[in-house]
Amino acid sequence: MDFETWWLIIVPVLFGLGWLAARFDFRQMLSETRALPDSYFKGLNFLLNEQPDRAIDAFVEVAKLDPETTELHFALGSLFRRRGEIERAIRVHQSLLSREDLPVQDRENAQLALAQDFFKAGMLDRAEQGFRAVLQTRHDLEALRALVRIHEAEHDWDKAIEAVQQLRSRTEESVPQLAHYHCEQAQALMESKSPDFDAAAQALDAAENAARRNGATPASETRVRMLRARWAALRGDLESQRAHLQDVLTTAPEFSGLVAQPLLDCHAALGRAAEGLSLLREQYDRLPTLDLFNVIFRALRASEGALPAWAFARKALRAHPSLLGLDRLLEVELAQGAETLPDEPLVPGADLGLLRSMIHKHTQRLDRYACEQCGFEARRYYWQCPGCNTWETYRPRRLEEIR
Repeated sequence: MDFETWWLIIVPVLFGLGWLAARFDFRQMLSETRALPDSYFKGLNFLLNEQPDRAIDAFVEVAKLDPETTELHFALGSLFRRRGEIERAIRVHQSLLSREDLPVQDRENAQLALAQDFFKAGMLDRAEQGFRAVLQTRHDLEALRALVRIHEAEHDWDKAIEAVQQLRSRTEESVPQLAHYHCEQAQALMESKSPDFDAAAQALDAAENAARRNGATPASETRVRMLRARWAALRGDLESQRAHLQDVLTTAPEFSGLVAQPLLDCHAALGRAAEGLSLLREQYDRLPTLDLFNVIFRALRASEGALPAWAFARKALRAHPSLLGLDRLLEVELAQGAETLPDEPLVPGADLGLLRSMIHKHTQRLDRYACEQCGFEARRYYWQCPGCNTWETYRPRRLEEIR
């Protein structure tokens, strides 16, 4: 009986306390709501009605009326940056940094946001200063990653490598493009007016080690081999050049087209041009690519004449139909005349000149490499896409072979 009596007392008391708490919270909410400017609610209404421009104007008005609203300033700055209004984003974040009473964490956030504004605006020097200002803070890793991108965009490979090393000292994340940074160093050292071959060799060793530590890819390994071949060629060591280039045919056959011409030239310099051409034809039989086709076709036409080149092109075209291959075939037929070529005509009764002109115009659009990340097309092969600056996004095959 006592137990039931206590329950009769406790339940109304708990209910009353809950009612008082709810009433207090409701009054507090109303008080806070009345303190908000009308522009705040106008901005929310514009957002709900999908009118972002008017919403921004309303929120800017709120920020002017109440400069203490740091979160709103950050939101506006981020929104301006995403919309491409970089100048307005910079002004918002600079106004935050000018406040002497800004808490340390908010100051660091504003400094980071301002650096991101400068980076998006392409003002890399000021962006670098901004990101360096937040090193050794909670934004340390984000700043280091940004510095890597900045130095990469500026092609300052020494600084890029240094930034990557700092990043690796703080985290275990891999940086696959580090091998390419060392390759860029080696290439610059070899191509300078006063080549430093010893330093270039050290850079290539570093590239090989970096590729191994970060999980070597066929592209990075191939590039190191190609640069070692270039290094050997500049030193007059043709046998080493040939060995490095020939390794690519077996270790990364999909890149054969990139080394075909230098390999052929190397064999020619060694007095073994026929051997080099035979090697490439065997490689084409194993893995045909348009780049290999072009090198073999031109070599056959230069060394043996139009008929062997025509026969190779015709056989290759029948086995692997290709507009680019047909373009080369018609080129020979037009140059030589149908009466000098054996076998049946390719297209009986056709106007080969007009046909070749139409096909050639179309093949110009297919005779390119394309970035798998952003779609940027280029006539030459890039290790780093000029469009999106991503590494190893080009397949070593022309567009016609991919589509």
